[in-house]
Amino acid sequence: MSFSEENHALVFTKQGETLRIEAWGKNALRVRCAKFGRFSSRDWALGAPPASEPQVTISQEQAVIQNGTLRACVNFAGVITFYSGDRQILQEFFHCYGGTISRESKCTKIIAREFVPIVAGEYQLHVRFESNDGEKIFGMGQYQQPYLNLKGCMLELAQRNSQVTVPFAVSSLGYGFLWNNPAVGRVSFGKNCTEWVAEMTDQMDYWMTADDTPAAILKNYTEVTGRAPLLPENIMGLWQCKLRYRTQEEVLSVARKYKELGIPLDVIVIDFFHWIRQGDWGFDPEYWPDPKAMTDELHAMGTKVMVSVWPSVDRKCSHFAEMYERGLLVTTEHGTIQTYDFNGDCVTFDAMNPEARDFIWDVCRENYVQYGIDFFWLDNAEPDYSVYDFSNYRYYLGPALKVSNVYPLLYTKAFFDGQKSTGQADFVNLVRSAWAGSQKYAALVWSGDVPSTFEAFRDQVTAGLNIGLAGIPWWTSDIGGFMDGDGSDPAFVQLLLRWFQFAVFCPVLRMHGDREPHNIPPLSDKDYGGGYLYTGQPNELWSYGEKAFSIMKKYLQIRLELKPYLLKLSQEAHETGAPMMRTMFYEFPQDKVCWELCDQYMFGSSYLVAPVLYPDQTSRNVYLPAGQWQALSDGQKYEGGRRISCETPMDCIPVFRRL
Repeated sequence: MSFSEENHALVFTKQGETLRIEAWGKNALRVRCAKFGRFSSRDWALGAPPASEPQVTISQEQAVIQNGTLRACVNFAGVITFYSGDRQILQEFFHCYGGTISRESKCTKIIAREFVPIVAGEYQLHVRFESNDGEKIFGMGQYQQPYLNLKGCMLELAQRNSQVTVPFAVSSLGYGFLWNNPAVGRVSFGKNCTEWVAEMTDQMDYWMTADDTPAAILKNYTEVTGRAPLLPENIMGLWQCKLRYRTQEEVLSVARKYKELGIPLDVIVIDFFHWIRQGDWGFDPEYWPDPKAMTDELHAMGTKVMVSVWPSVDRKCSHFAEMYERGLLVTTEHGTIQTYDFNGDCVTFDAMNPEARDFIWDVCRENYVQYGIDFFWLDNAEPDYSVYDFSNYRYYLGPALKVSNVYPLLYTKAFFDGQKSTGQADFVNLVRSAWAGSQKYAALVWSGDVPSTFEAFRDQVTAGLNIGLAGIPWWTSDIGGFMDGDGSDPAFVQLLLRWFQFAVFCPVLRMHGDREPHNIPPLSDKDYGGGYLYTGQPNELWSYGEKAFSIMKKYLQIRLELKPYLLKLSQEAHETGAPMMRTMFYEFPQDKVCWELCDQYMFGSSYLVAPVLYPDQTSRNVYLPAGQWQALSDGQKYEGGRRISCETPMDCIPVFRRL
């Protein structure tokens, strides 16, 4: 057992393990541990640390490293305790006799850092911390559940459709914690213990910061993981999408009607199977005969164009043979190489391979960019698998169990780098998944294929707030949910309107969904091509009756009037990492009530939003923090520091402007 200082880092060695703690950003430390000092060269989510010289103090019994307000003390057993100033905020797990740490106190043989050998040569890793009573934990990306406070939750660390793992947690005790490891695993924020598990890895790697407010914590975190570029001004209004526009004439007819009605349309989206086969990444010319003329007309109307790109590569597509021979596809450990079977026998392109990233961008530049396509919808970005059998897939960077979670970040990076290389400046790409740092690649994350239910709607509020606390400021959801919505059902129309009102106060306002019934005949009887697949019912603002149309137009006007404010929020996100949707405690950290609220939020610093989250709800309670507030609906002013009851007719949700 020994302590030492190496290049301003604190190093501890014992029984074949090397622990290294070093300054990495403002009030922050990076902590790594590896067997025999065999550290990986990869920094994963972390960028290069700003220059700093922490204080390192070594004695016979312990060693201390301090960077700004954050201090880590390592005892003779290698157990780390973290302090913010003089206040203990986190301690690695250490069971002992009588509540004191001594050389003999190892009765349970449960240790803080446990490397469990895997026969192949890697390790399963368990890292344990003492639980803090009364602590609240937030962030971690997007999980389909109603819990904003994650204390008591077990979360899978894996990407799935509608589940987005971004392993950064914000604590009510004043620290932020990044699990800087892309391995599949889990975290349990238990009452008796917090445990992080990586199913396969070669080292422990986490990062911590401590500061006075959640805003300061997030600023420190995004300083080292990256911040979003500015959100383009011309996409802050209405986005129009459905499942699916099958021809360029369908797209143009929708845009023309919006123009005829005098409704600005910022973005129209061309969804999946506009191609011949998955992996062609281009328009089927039978149904899209002149994409350049289409985009020219849409641009003349002030509408940007987005197309869907999937990572799946059909064996029969035009690029499969070359990609297979060049090793640009995800491989399997056993059996067939098929990884995806939705409408084709498919393999997934390997976004972890830089050559594969260049390949897909070159194809998309040739087949989309040259026609004037502005943005990309990077769907199935987890990637989606027929079976989430992570132990059976292998990437360029290693086994899926070891590296899988970084896939969506690198998928997004392929297009970000490509668009930058063409000189494109203002753009955003819609992505169905993300990891720590995805924000710097212009990722607009959406919440996936969620059901059309009020229960799912409530989950989206907590999902949008927690992913913002994980550093992703651009987030959206399918208005009305993706699955099962029937526009002839009044109950669904009610849900759609409540969701639309909520979405007006989200980073992006986007109509999308697979509307039922599926009784629209396909355009072709072939089993491939842009005409064969089914589509959903109309999903435009006018598709749900005059009353619904008038309510959505009213709220769209509110959105359009907010554009200068949205630009301000985009600037804040770019400069400080501040989310656009903010938990109440983010803006009011000294207000204890705000730490308990999960069904209302701040949209930036000026607007308090209280969505209507239950069917047939005619009123709801809203908590107004201290200060002056003005209702957006009627201009009435309220003194804060109390709860009020608000009426919620169908054409109104409670929104208050902070005075």
